[in-house]
Amino acid sequence: MKLACIGTGGYFPNDRRHTAGYFFPEIGVLFDAGTSAYRVLEMRQTDEIDIFLSHAHLDHIVGLTYLLVPIHNRKLTARLHARAEDILAIKLHLMANAIFPVDIAFEYCEWSGSVDLGPRGKVTSTELKHPGGSLGYRVDWKDKSFAYITDTSSLDTYVDFVRGVDLLLHESYFRDGDEEIAEMTGHSCTSQVTKIAKAAKVKRLGLIHIDPFKIEDDPVGLDVARQVFPETFIPEDKQIIEF
Repeated sequence: MKLACIGTGGYFPNDRRHTAGYFFPEIGVLFDAGTSAYRVLEMRQTDEIDIFLSHAHLDHIVGLTYLLVPIHNRKLTARLHARAEDILAIKLHLMANAIFPVDIAFEYCEWSGSVDLGPRGKVTSTELKHPGGSLGYRVDWKDKSFAYITDTSSLDTYVDFVRGVDLLLHESYFRDGDEEIAEMTGHSCTSQVTKIAKAAKVKRLGLIHIDPFKIEDDPVGLDVARQVFPETFIPEDKQIIEF
């Protein structure tokens, strides 16, 4: 299985990282559609894609508008899976005539907790603690598994949900020492995340949704993370992860 990390940053893009987007080009499955979503157009290998949104904050949905042309020209079909309240927010605000005056023909699919994509995997979700709420996702194939946890400050409710996955991508917006502001804004600190990975016995952990004010090579304290969970890394934009 090949995963393209098309956007590994949070809040706003910088010269190193665009905002959230994690894409399986071979099967046409995308998690979140931040400023990185334009990269889907050059990487996709299917004429249909399924987009799964964690929540409707702008850094996770603005890239939906970038898909207009191929959808309008009927070169791409896109199913958008999201909570009912997030679909409503997208329709009323992101697609408001004063903001984006052309309707995009997404197939809106109100999220009910799971969807079976056949050989492309079974997708399930768990609720996360974040202002306005958020969803974490897991995909299970015959012999592989993947979990995507972003934008959350509740770090003790989903250990079983991610247990044993081959790859866990988990937001780590803040370094250790910033627990108070992390809790206030609905985000996580490095050691909190690595303890989850260790408890859940995942195979590999990628730290994502990086603070855009930190563009250095080690924005989260990788040495600290690896003391708890050695198989920790920080994905880069456009990195392809095989697992």
